[in-house]
Amino acid sequence: MPHLITRRRGLALLGAFPLPAHLPAWAARRPATAAAVAAMPPVSLAPMALRQRRLANGLQVVSLPMQATGTVSVQVWYHVGGKDDPAGRSGFAHLFEHLMFKRTRHMPDEMFDRLTEDVGGQNNAFTAEDMTAYQNEVPANHLERLLWAEAERLAHLQVDQANFDSERKVVIEELRERVLADPYGRLFNALPGLAFEAHPYRRPVIGSEADLNAATLDDVRRFHATYYRPDNALLIVVGDFDAARLDTWVDRYFGPLATPAAPIPRVQVAEPARLRDQQARVQGPNVPLPAVALVWKGPPASHPDAPALEVAQALLSAGESARLNQALVYTARSAQAAGFSADLYADAGLLAAYAIAASGQDLRRLETALLDELARLARGRVGLDEIDKVRTQLLTAALLQRQTPQGLANAIGMAALQLGDPREADARLARLQAVRVADVQRVLEQRVLKARRVTIDYTQGGAA
Repeated sequence: MPHLITRRRGLALLGAFPLPAHLPAWAARRPATAAAVAAMPPVSLAPMALRQRRLANGLQVVSLPMQATGTVSVQVWYHVGGKDDPAGRSGFAHLFEHLMFKRTRHMPDEMFDRLTEDVGGQNNAFTAEDMTAYQNEVPANHLERLLWAEAERLAHLQVDQANFDSERKVVIEELRERVLADPYGRLFNALPGLAFEAHPYRRPVIGSEADLNAATLDDVRRFHATYYRPDNALLIVVGDFDAARLDTWVDRYFGPLATPAAPIPRVQVAEPARLRDQQARVQGPNVPLPAVALVWKGPPASHPDAPALEVAQALLSAGESARLNQALVYTARSAQAAGFSADLYADAGLLAAYAIAASGQDLRRLETALLDELARLARGRVGLDEIDKVRTQLLTAALLQRQTPQGLANAIGMAALQLGDPREADARLARLQAVRVADVQRVLEQRVLKARRVTIDYTQGGAA
C-alpha cells in the first residue's frame, strides 16, 4: 500500500509501520478465534458492475450505481504523485494538493467545504507516491454541483502569492509535526532514500523544508498545466445516481475541457537490483531508545508476489498477536516495538523490518533477532489457523471498505492507478484468499533472506 499524505486528519495513513500513528485500520482490531476462522468458507463476490467510458479529451470515467444509499461519492484521481515532484522540489505534489482547495475562476477559496460539509457531506484529499486523489461524499441530490466544481478546479484554478505562502506554511507545519517532532519520524522518513538507489520513490512524499521553501508561484502554474489535464485524470462516481443523467452531466462539465498538445512527462527510471549489503546511520535529536531497520527492494504492486507479501506483513505485524510483537516485545523483551512493512507502488516496492530497542539492548543482537524471526516464518512451521486468521483480517478490511460509496470509490481508484485496471479491485480479493503458507515462505526466502539489504542504525544525535 502506498503512504498517504492527507490534507486533513480524518483519513488515516495506510501502508506504513505499525506504530500507533501509522496503524492500518484492521491492525487495531482483535482477530477472530482460530475456531471461528477455520469455520469460515471462502468468500465469493459478484464482480462490481462498473460502467467505464473515456471522453474524447482523454478523461477516464468509472461509475458504479448503488441504489438506496442516499449519498454519492465523487472522486478525481490524478496520475501524479511524489515520484513526479520536479527536481529540487520534493513534497511539491503534496503542496499542490493543498492548493487545489483555493479559488478558481468561479469559486472562492475553500468553496469545497461549503459544497460538501455545509450540506452534510465531507471532502478530503491525499497524495501518495503514484497519485493525488480528491474525494467527496454528499447527498445524492448534490451530485451535479460537485461534478461542476471538480471540472472547474481542474480547468480554472487560480492561486495567488498569498494563498501559496499560506498553504506552504501549512505543509511545512505538517512535516514538522509528522516527521521532525516524532522521535522516530526521521528514521521512517529516511527509509525510501536508503532503499531506492535510482527511482524518485527515494524522495519522501512529504518532502523537505528546504525544497518546499524553494518552490515558487511559477512552479505551481507549471505543475498545474503539466499534470492537471483531462487525459491524466480518472473521475469516479459511486452511489445513488441515475446513469443516463450522470453521463449527461459529465459530458456537459468535463467534455469541453481541452487536452494540451504536450505529452505528459512520465518517470522512466528502472530501479536496479541491489548489488551488495550496506550499512547506514541516521540520527535524531530526541531519540529515547535506539532502533534498527532493515530495508530491501520489493516488487511493484502488480507483481504476482504482492498478495503473499501482504499476508507476510500481516503475519509479522498485524496487531498484538503478530509474530514480531510476540517474539521481540512480549517474550524476549528485547524491543519496545517491532514491525514489518511491504510498501508496493506502481513501479517498484520497499520491504522493511524494524525494532525499537528495549532499554540496554544492543542493536546488533536486535538485528539478529529480527532476522531470526523472519527466518522462522520463512522456514519453520506455520499453522493453517494462523494464516487463515490474517487472511480473514485482510479480507474483512476490504469488505468493510466496500460498504460505503466512499470506500468503494477508493478501492476502484487504487486498483486503477496502481494496478492499471479498476477491475483489479475485485481480483485482489480472490488473490488474497488464494495465498498459501508456501507462497509466504517463498517470497520471504527470495526477497528478504536471500536478498541484499541496507541496515540502518538510528540513534540520538544532531540538532533539533
